[in-house]
Amino acid sequence: MAKRQRRSRGRSRVLRKNKFFTGLIIALLVLALIAGAYYYFFIYRKKNQSLEENNGSDSNGDNGGEVLEGEGDLSIHFLELGNKYNGDCIFIKTGDTEVLIDGGSREDSSDDIERYIDGYCTDGVLEYVIVTHADQDHIAAFAGNRSNSSLFERFECKTIIDFPRTNKTTQTYQRYLEARNGEVNEGAVRYSALQCYREEDGAKRSYALSENASLNILYNYYYENYSSDENNYSVCVTVTHGKSTYLFTGDLEEEGEEKLLEYNDLPQCKLYKAGHHGSSTSSTEKLLKAIKPEYVCVCCCAGAPEYTKTNASTFPTQKMLDRVLRYTKNVYVTSMATEVDLEKKDWEVTSMNGNIVVRSDGEHLTVTGSNNSTPLPETDWFLNHRNLG
Repeated sequence: MAKRQRRSRGRSRVLRKNKFFTGLIIALLVLALIAGAYYYFFIYRKKNQSLEENNGSDSNGDNGGEVLEGEGDLSIHFLELGNKYNGDCIFIKTGDTEVLIDGGSREDSSDDIERYIDGYCTDGVLEYVIVTHADQDHIAAFAGNRSNSSLFERFECKTIIDFPRTNKTTQTYQRYLEARNGEVNEGAVRYSALQCYREEDGAKRSYALSENASLNILYNYYYENYSSDENNYSVCVTVTHGKSTYLFTGDLEEEGEEKLLEYNDLPQCKLYKAGHHGSSTSSTEKLLKAIKPEYVCVCCCAGAPEYTKTNASTFPTQKMLDRVLRYTKNVYVTSMATEVDLEKKDWEVTSMNGNIVVRSDGEHLTVTGSNNSTPLPETDWFLNHRNLG
């Protein structure tokens, strides 16, 4: 009897121990599930959303988080600028290196540009800043004003490369010079594109961005010769990445493009940033025949009567599209005009593709718009305002 009682008490102790360990295991499993759920919903899911359709910003400039890139990958971002005006601002990222080309369209664009870049540039440093020419729609956010601080104040800029010549004497240009020189006084290095091409005073014609990507300064005849058209002074660059070349020509016009072809051996280009917002006087047949672009991105407000009362002449113009669409239907546009009054030259703005993000592994490209990723020829706007020729 005594043995059975001891065994019974022993079994009870074992059962109590088993219940304790079982409860402990269940508690640990519950904690693990909670931790896993937290990671999925608040970390993993958020990061992966950055890689999907909304990884650019919406129409107010919020880009929705940092894009996670693989080693050696490169992304090119064509930004909406927070207002209804045409303007250029292109952000390029590969690894820990960031490049900014232009800062249009108005001074108040600086908030939207800063907010967007902050989603990708964690240290507040832009390794290279390219300013193509002195028109307002390319320099205003660098110039700043009393209400909007300059991008030079908002970011630390390591190397600034800008236009060697200009005909401008505007207040915006004067503020640009003041802000740029202030950044140089803070430690930035500034070269003209001509110094870079000639490799003078420490400047280089080509700058390594990563192991397989480089920024290359092309020669422009108008770096050192007069033009009555400010657009022809544009700094022209390519970015090479693996097997791909991407071309950026600012607002270069027809005569400038002819000279560009004369003095540079341009390869076939995977991507071309349409010259002068898609004007009829840029993106000429000669240039397109030489570079045969597979993708074309246009920084403009489609259909906005900013410079014209003729629908076909609003950006991107019918003539420019007639030429481009012979080579590719992969045309993307940042914004579009709504409530257009051609006679009064008045309009509102909404997103077309939105902020356009082009990602490359050095050979293949993917294009994602923060609003949508529909090529221009497939949009209702194109069907209502343009034709395939």
